[in-house]
Amino acid sequence: MKNLLTRSSLILLSLFIIQACVTINVYFPAAAVGEAADTIVEEVWGEEEGAVPEEPAIEGEPESFLRPWIRVALGVIGPSEAYAAEPDIKVTTPAIRAIKGTIADRASSIKPYMDSANVGIANDGLLDIRSTDGLNLKKKAELKRLIEAENKDRNALYKEIAKANNFPPDKVTEIKEIFAKSWIKQAKSGWLVQHPDGTWGKKK
Repeated sequence: MKNLLTRSSLILLSLFIIQACVTINVYFPAAAVGEAADTIVEEVWGEEEGAVPEEPAIEGEPESFLRPWIRVALGVIGPSEAYAAEPDIKVTTPAIRAIKGTIADRASSIKPYMDSANVGIANDGLLDIRSTDGLNLKKKAELKRLIEAENKDRNALYKEIAKANNFPPDKVTEIKEIFAKSWIKQAKSGWLVQHPDGTWGKKK
């Protein structure tokens, strides 16, 4: 009888843990990601190109108590509080800092093409070559190289942010969309931007 009760308790605990983890994965703190996106965009494409502020490394930092999902499993907090326990989005991993640095360094080379409307900001968080008018072969090749490298870094940034915050892979698309809004919001007047319906126009 005692063994039966123990086995039943373990089964119930396992089911609770699975349910709790599923609940955590479904929740996505879009507002917090938006704030992080605004900060990153301002850092890498602000007035001071290439000037990404030094950030303190936090790798290996001890947890204040237990990781939220463990605390849920143990019943210390409810599923809805799991992310509330850590509201800040982590954007200070070595990989993220390295990507931010390369994007910042490249900004001064890309912005002239933005000014001339050769490149626009797409609504998927990437850059798009809209025209090569006025560019010679050398400039066209340079532009292609810059945009390919930039989009590669941006995709890597979005994936690393998801990884650093334990978001499921399917949230990367949502992260890209949130970043797209930040890129467009902070774009200069006159730059080409893609609207939500897919059409293009100049930022007013």
